[in-house]
Amino acid sequence: MKRILFVCTGNTCRSPMAEALLRQMARQRGITLAVRSAGVSTVDGLPVSRQTLETLRRRDIDHTGTSRAMTAEAINWADLILTMTSGHKRDLIHRHPASVDKVYTLKEFANQDESVLADISEMEQLYTEMQMKAALGGQLTPEERGRLLELERRIPSFDIADPFGGPQSLYDATSEEIEEAVRQLLDKLTRRGQ
Repeated sequence: MKRILFVCTGNTCRSPMAEALLRQMARQRGITLAVRSAGVSTVDGLPVSRQTLETLRRRDIDHTGTSRAMTAEAINWADLILTMTSGHKRDLIHRHPASVDKVYTLKEFANQDESVLADISEMEQLYTEMQMKAALGGQLTPEERGRLLELERRIPSFDIADPFGGPQSLYDATSEEIEEAVRQLLDKLTRRGQ
């Protein structure tokens, strides 16, 4: 059984929404998954936001639970870690470098465009090269810097904005964005036979 961990900031809006949506949508497709969520900047036990629960209720989804702080145990438990923003992804990889091969943003992992995925891979290689050279007192060549800037401009944003503190309509829009990414995620997992 594949174990998927969703990650956002406070684990009270986006990641619980993604967790609940994936559970329901996987169940409807007859796919067995273990799903959790956590936050990179939270404490255990905070309630899921009222607006998130309302958004889920409108979809006939019950969600129980409270916030959970990101732990090494959660990282080790997960086969796949899907963050809501590239900032969350970078934070996790920085804190847990061994997780690099299983951490993606949700929209990045769900993306079906092979050319975009190839650009992302090249950009990540250039970032790694830049960090290695910086650690040794060097820097990227002008050509490498130019290519990195070109890739950054070309790659679409894979971030899902935080609705925290916004109106109910913002939570509803966020849930629609997450639902579409979760649908693509399930399609991808089904094609891979995972």
